[in-house]
Amino acid sequence: MKTKLIIVPIVIILIALYSAAYTVDETQQVVVTQFGKAIGNPITEPGLNFKWPIIQEANYFPKNLLEWDGDPSQIPTLDKTYIYVDTFARWKVVDPLKFFQTVNNVTGGLARLDDIIDAAVRNFISSYHLIETVRWTNRELDTYEVGIDKIQEERVIREITTGRQKIVEKILEQAMPKLKGFGILLVDVEIKRLNYVEEVRRSVYGRMVAERKQIAEKFRSEGQGEARKIEGNRGKELKKITSVAYRKAQEIKGKADAESTLIYARAYSRDPDFYSFLKTLDVYKKTMGKDTSLVLSTDSDFLKYFKSMEER
Repeated sequence: MKTKLIIVPIVIILIALYSAAYTVDETQQVVVTQFGKAIGNPITEPGLNFKWPIIQEANYFPKNLLEWDGDPSQIPTLDKTYIYVDTFARWKVVDPLKFFQTVNNVTGGLARLDDIIDAAVRNFISSYHLIETVRWTNRELDTYEVGIDKIQEERVIREITTGRQKIVEKILEQAMPKLKGFGILLVDVEIKRLNYVEEVRRSVYGRMVAERKQIAEKFRSEGQGEARKIEGNRGKELKKITSVAYRKAQEIKGKADAESTLIYARAYSRDPDFYSFLKTLDVYKKTMGKDTSLVLSTDSDFLKYFKSMEER
């Protein structure tokens, strides 16, 4: 009986000591509360600590960097182009007591980050042209596409005066002081992704298709012009070849006719009657056939050789 009386108090003391002790590691910081109200200074150093059991509670908060990932927001730029802006940030709890008193926990802190960072992003994105949000500097683009260089030269490209990096820095500068009142240090803010809204995307794709059609039409017209040029040169060359060939043919024909005339003249000079007879036979052959009918006078010279045969 005496042993039980001794053990019970010891067990109670051990339970009280267990519930009173708590540890803090390197990634944590603790605010001790009593009946829901914070008491004392926050515990920011790692180690073993004690509190009153039951009536006091240790509230843990992370000491390391935390991530905030915002929802994509539809924001109009200064040139009235609607885009989706997806941002993220890194933050940490630097004053756990103030953090506990204002937002209570990490979920509440994320809600404050949503309100403050989203408002700052909307404010600065809508204050600049789209190209300022997309590009950082006026560095010349190193991309090249055949046929599109001339079209790009015709566009008026706005000069970058601020750039994306400075816009992000201004968002950070605006949001940081507002979060200090919640015990939050905003380490950095970055734009994760930019995209057109659906209506603008359709318009952009339509413009891209029109540009490609313009490039295709340019190549097509240049090709047709080159084809006409080749066809013209071919016709000119063909006419030149034909004229040269015709000239040579006429020269050969002329020489042949002259040679033939010379032969005929020599033959004729040797025996004019025989030559006349042969030529007359050629005429008969060409003009008369088996179905040919001729109506001639009796004194016609056309059949003089036949008449001479009859006389014989």
